[in-house]
Amino acid sequence: MTGLFEGNICVTGLQWGDEGKGKIVDFLTEHADVVVRYCGGANAGHSVKIGGEKYATHLLPVGVFRPGVMNLIANGVVLDPEVLFREIDEFTGRGVAISPQNLRISYKTHLVMPYHKAEDAGRESAAEGSAIGTTRRGIGPAYADKMHRTTAIRVADLLHEEKLRERLSKIVTDRNKVFKVLYDMPPLDWKEMFETYRDYGRRIAPYVDDTSHLLLEYIKQNKRIVYEGAHAALLDVDHGTYPYVTSSSCSGLGVFTGSGAPPMSIPNFIGIMKAYSTRVGGGPFPTEQDNNIGNYIRERGNEYGTTTRRPRRCGWFDAVAVRYSVELCGITSICLTLLDVLSGLDHLQVCTGYKYRGNRLPAFRADMDTLAEVEPIYETLPGWNGNISGCRRFEELPREAQQYVKRLETLVGAPIKMVSIGPERSATLIR
Repeated sequence: MTGLFEGNICVTGLQWGDEGKGKIVDFLTEHADVVVRYCGGANAGHSVKIGGEKYATHLLPVGVFRPGVMNLIANGVVLDPEVLFREIDEFTGRGVAISPQNLRISYKTHLVMPYHKAEDAGRESAAEGSAIGTTRRGIGPAYADKMHRTTAIRVADLLHEEKLRERLSKIVTDRNKVFKVLYDMPPLDWKEMFETYRDYGRRIAPYVDDTSHLLLEYIKQNKRIVYEGAHAALLDVDHGTYPYVTSSSCSGLGVFTGSGAPPMSIPNFIGIMKAYSTRVGGGPFPTEQDNNIGNYIRERGNEYGTTTRRPRRCGWFDAVAVRYSVELCGITSICLTLLDVLSGLDHLQVCTGYKYRGNRLPAFRADMDTLAEVEPIYETLPGWNGNISGCRRFEELPREAQQYVKRLETLVGAPIKMVSIGPERSATLIR
């Protein structure tokens, strides 16, 4: 696969998301047979630039842009049919071929329903100063219903209309009572909801399959598979900076339960990290630069959410946090993205440690209260000038840029094999 990797690949973010995973998955799929989306929902946004045109996916695997590649939406995803079909209609209208021949959806995939979005918005509004900063797309409530079990709706349920009618009648009636008391919301109409989702079911039926079984067959056939992660390790519901995280297992660890892949079938875990740090919404951010440096990075890097267009918080690279993610996910190699954004800064700072109440912490601690108090320990490196986006070999980069990459590689503990210096496929340097 691109001559760099032998065997299947899982791509996962190493920071708080928005690292440029979409571009790298697209780059890796040049020689892939299958792309699998295994976590998250329509709160994720992956951007790809092809031939001067930009595409933003939210639920569709990035492999849809490669003819001949099979794309699987696996069981670990929560699927919003409205967003899915809007995305399919947009891309097919732009000449991208999407059909049951190159897209299959797991019957086990859970659905995001209108009452999930209502609950998400109501809870965030009521929380005021303690809001987590969700995208209000119903992702958390959908995953919560998955765990409640009796109140969850899956793709398979769309194929049984009478059962769907009965279940929606009960679920929505009960949910309306709760919404009235907690958020003083007007009631949702379950009959209208049923008609909408009945139609979604009829449209989605040709795409529905047992993707776990398909995946196992592809593995037996030695197909080349790329697993497309959403979000990132520091947003993982178990291992991230809880509670300011997403609601899925979005580190590299989640690929197995989220897709049904056996552990030994994925030898390569590629971590994506940007050359600085960003995060969206609330939560501690030790290296945040709420100043001119942060503004410079935000504007040069277009650091606004693909899904929400919310401005991202920006700061220096945090090697402590990334090393934690590298070790957690068993990362075998790294792609460094957005190195070009840092051009023009006289010097760069890298966080190499945390001081907490006068003492240096031995390792990253994914605890909100601890991270809110830590003081970053910085190392200063020289910056560089000029536009580096035209470079096509690592050796063509300014010496200071090469030094920066090599220093990050040492600090995070995994080899940086790829460096991205622009949104186009061709702006990817191989080391």
